[in-house]
Amino acid sequence: MATIRSVKGAVALVTGGASGLGLATAQRLVEQGARVVLLDLPSSSGAQRAQEMGDACAFAPADVTSAEEVGAALALARQKFGRLDLAVSCAGVGVAIKTYNSKKDTVHSLEDFQRVINVNLVGTFNVARLSAQLMSQNQPDPQGHRGLLVHTASVAAFEGQVGQAAYSASKGGIVGMTLPLARDLAPLGIRVVTIAPGLFSTPLLAGLPAKVQSFLAQQVPFPSRLGHPQEFAHLVQALAENPMVNGEVVRLDGALRMQP
Repeated sequence: MATIRSVKGAVALVTGGASGLGLATAQRLVEQGARVVLLDLPSSSGAQRAQEMGDACAFAPADVTSAEEVGAALALARQKFGRLDLAVSCAGVGVAIKTYNSKKDTVHSLEDFQRVINVNLVGTFNVARLSAQLMSQNQPDPQGHRGLLVHTASVAAFEGQVGQAAYSASKGGIVGMTLPLARDLAPLGIRVVTIAPGLFSTPLLAGLPAKVQSFLAQQVPFPSRLGHPQEFAHLVQALAENPMVNGEVVRLDGALRMQP
């Protein structure tokens, strides 16, 4: 009978780790005995957050769209902690712009669309391909397991709202590449899983008025509230510890199905 894995002693890279889902994930992993390289932009509070987590956490200032900067973050993981077992991609951006606003006679800028695709989709793939290279150097466990890539999509990949063409396209791309990546990396013993969160209490939603947040929370069937970043982090741990979950997109949304 296969032994259930544990994150204790594992080495993880968490992108977007200075806030929101990424920060909660990094904190939980450290609490559970893992070591973490927290990756975020140089302008973020990543250095402070890593310091708060102590010697088990290191900060890597980087842009996920840069091969060189992500490569440097992975080099830090290898230098400081010896290897990489888990890479969690939480870095992302969003815009709310209609394709064409007839009242203002303005079209969605191509630059905004490209930026969202580049950060969310291309950035996730960049982290995946480089992390897989480092993970492939791990000695496999008795079941042949070498590592896990966890990507962050969104329910917007399936039920995008008005103004979410760019965001939904980027998250849909993450969903679409989950299975082929899992198939690509299966011979190396590297799993790939995507989480598609619903409405979560993150800095993105925190900027909305309280009435809007309350309205959004009521759209969730049960529990009728915004998700907590700690619940996302808990799922990351569960996925890391269950070796049979692979090539799957897991909705974390309280049964929410967004309506037009």
